[in-house]
Amino acid sequence: MFTLDRLRALAAVAAHGSIAQAARSMHMTPSGVSQQLAKLEREAGHPLLEPHGRSVRLTHAGRILADHADRLLAQLAAAQADLADLGDEVLGPLRIGGVGSAVRTLLPEALAALVAAHPRLAPTVVDGEAIDLLPLLLNGELDLLLIESWANRPLPVPEGVTQRQLVSEAVYVALSERHPLADRDTVDLAELADTVWACCPPGTEPYEALVQSLRARGVEPDIRYAVAEHPTQLALVARGLATSLIPAMSRYPAPPAVRFLLTHPPLRRDIRAAWLTRSESPPVRACVAVLTV
Repeated sequence: MFTLDRLRALAAVAAHGSIAQAARSMHMTPSGVSQQLAKLEREAGHPLLEPHGRSVRLTHAGRILADHADRLLAQLAAAQADLADLGDEVLGPLRIGGVGSAVRTLLPEALAALVAAHPRLAPTVVDGEAIDLLPLLLNGELDLLLIESWANRPLPVPEGVTQRQLVSEAVYVALSERHPLADRDTVDLAELADTVWACCPPGTEPYEALVQSLRARGVEPDIRYAVAEHPTQLALVARGLATSLIPAMSRYPAPPAVRFLLTHPPLRRDIRAAWLTRSESPPVRACVAVLTV
């Protein structure tokens, strides 16, 4: 039995002409796409790809199956849109994924108002980073995301995803009160050349934004603490073990021994709601409306 994920992988290779481009469009790794295609070949009983220069191309069997996959995925999208249009009643599941700071700061009040207004709505929430959440949205496992995009490293979002900005905020350098620069209001990132950093894990938007910000000022970052939660990063900062980049909404609560300085050049972070355009439903619309009030 062919699975939708494997058919999506084949359709993406057919549309983009390479496994690497298909992987980028699906927010997957090339090896992950290759694994899906290998399983699909075994299920199909025919080779679906063949070498073509440094890349690959579809075989005759691959083109036939990709054509069927395109029609099947189009029919599935149409079915989802038809069901979403059955009515405007806000009920049933609403599966939300979001970065931790946005989940903690924006969602509780919004969900409380939403559930009070629509008692038959059943929201669920998972936290995580955009790199992990976007594939779940694209695969239909989540309905709505709260994702971050840093001004110096805008988040690439695939076609077919609608975004709505919710918050635009300043980003601060968090220093221990014992740091020589702690009494300042602003700090040039070039002044932090010998600093040890705490940041979210590699591959996440905060990590890449930190690396690019420092390298732009001629500093090679020394990131020794890879922890996802801002409160944990601030605990390390308070003990003088590290420095961290902290968005405005994550400054509170913070240990009293932490000082926050604006950066030069200034850094900003946006929080955005994101959902599949074709799968916009009454629950998604209602939640976005509450979040943007």
